[in-house]
Amino acid sequence: MLEGLGSPASPRAAASTSVVGSSGPAACPPPSPSAPRCPESPVPRRGGMRASVPQKLAETLSSQYGLIVFVAGLLLLLAWAVHAAGVGKSDLLCFLTALMLLQLLWMLWYVGRSSAHRRLFRLKDTHAGAGWLRGSITLFAVITIILGCLKIGYFIGFSECLSATEGVFPVMHAVHTLLQVYFLWGHAKDIIQSFKTLERFGVIHSVFTNLLLWANGVLNESKHQLNEHKERLITLGFGNITTVLDDHTPQCNCTPPTLCTAISHGIYYLYPFNIEYQILASTMLYVLWKNIGRKVDSHQHQKMQFKSDGVTVGAVLGLTALAATIAVVVVYLIHIGRSKTKSESALIMFYLYAITLLMLMGAAGLAGIRIYRIEEKSLDESKNPARKLDSDLLVGTASGSWLISWGSILAILCAEDHPRYTWYNLPYSILVMVEKYIQNLFIIESIHREPEKLSEDIRTLRVVTVCNGKPVASSCLKSGGVAGDVAPRGRDMPPAAKGNVCMREGCGKEEEKQEESSWGGSPSPVRLPRFLQGNAKRKVLRNIAAFLFLCNISLWIPPAFGCRPEYDNGLEEIVFGFEPWIIVVNLAMPFSIFYRMHAAASLFEVYCNI
Repeated sequence: MLEGLGSPASPRAAASTSVVGSSGPAACPPPSPSAPRCPESPVPRRGGMRASVPQKLAETLSSQYGLIVFVAGLLLLLAWAVHAAGVGKSDLLCFLTALMLLQLLWMLWYVGRSSAHRRLFRLKDTHAGAGWLRGSITLFAVITIILGCLKIGYFIGFSECLSATEGVFPVMHAVHTLLQVYFLWGHAKDIIQSFKTLERFGVIHSVFTNLLLWANGVLNESKHQLNEHKERLITLGFGNITTVLDDHTPQCNCTPPTLCTAISHGIYYLYPFNIEYQILASTMLYVLWKNIGRKVDSHQHQKMQFKSDGVTVGAVLGLTALAATIAVVVVYLIHIGRSKTKSESALIMFYLYAITLLMLMGAAGLAGIRIYRIEEKSLDESKNPARKLDSDLLVGTASGSWLISWGSILAILCAEDHPRYTWYNLPYSILVMVEKYIQNLFIIESIHREPEKLSEDIRTLRVVTVCNGKPVASSCLKSGGVAGDVAPRGRDMPPAAKGNVCMREGCGKEEEKQEESSWGGSPSPVRLPRFLQGNAKRKVLRNIAAFLFLCNISLWIPPAFGCRPEYDNGLEEIVFGFEPWIIVVNLAMPFSIFYRMHAAASLFEVYCNI
């Protein structure tokens, strides 16, 4: 066995480290006084440990402050949603406006202080705030500003019976969006090392402000969808379910009425993009909060490169799924609620489409996992707040659709009457859970794998320890070794290490026998098939990532734009009751929608890293 795999990846360390074979360690004479000494492990100092206590306390206090603000905002949202006495929409908007104003003041102070000290060296987290992520949030922010403009037009049309806060809020939200996008573009990678206590409170305040704005958007969009759902239930024959509409329309006329109707409909079509913007901004700010006071390791993140060559199959299949999704959504929205026959045919069409797509996605995910299982490769376990948050969000948000799926399965099994379309719901609900389980495994393993170029460029390295100009021990390192143990090649390698590099075929048979004896005669790990080695394997994985990326975009579209069979089939409302099931769907659906967009973002990162 090889020892010393944790040694630093410097030329001097590679030349001076003794790599031991199975025959036993090789002894080296003691170095001369003039020879460089190996760095000793740092001894933790009591003062450093004491210094970390206030920072940990500040992290705890700031998180509790954020939770208090978030809970207070949620209670205001709930009070407005249930028409609580003494709580109106103006009170909720005043609270949200005050939170945004406070965040604006903190961001202006931070940006001003950063520009005043722009010549100082600042630590950066290379994993956080990727370019494609900032581009995505910019696109969603532009649509959010358009949404704000529509809300201003809506306020002008109903100005006779709306409070002034409903006009001030969209203006403040637009200004908040502009400055926040500018802040994230310039400072999402920062690792804050000064004013850490103050900055923790400022960043966590920004995180929960965006979460409350996200919850406000989700509530408005859900109330609109619920009103449409209640109207559709009558056409499906569920007349025993209450259909009292929860209407917040102003009690006055709008001028001109045609324009006001168009603006009202346009607002709800833009809400999905606003919801994604707010949750994306809160995740980026949360990574910034976790990075405050963090000590950065020496390992630098490899820059992602987008390459479109060799992914024709995955792109064509994914674009076909996207086109089919748009067609299904259009037909669904046209037919649902028109009549009972048309509504049932629309539900059957959607279930057949979704079952087919989920089966293809599950097969693609299993193929990617199988390739990873055959190829034994070390995983990157270094501390990375952005990567940990991605993994936690994938599992956490997937639980929303799992909750809805289990509810649908129980409703199908317990219901007395089963319309024909409900039997398509059973395999659909099962596949939703299985597909997300497989996809989470594929994404999490992909983002934890070592960069692909290391194993492709450096196949096998033989390290020979040189003591006083004579080799004393040698061994061959497989390509699956740790990247830090591989000495650089070329002119950067010191003279003592040059000439001691050989391919695996150049190593003697005696060493192979020794290695086998050290493993107790165990067989070598299974290798990839010949058609999956090298660039072929990389192209297959890229096609899988591209196909899953486009499929997740496709599955984000239906629930985001009103195609929600969980609302429209009516069976769950009969089994569980109308209000309990609607509460479950309204709580779980936002997480299910966010999962698809977050999975698409993670798969794009996987594609670029392959």
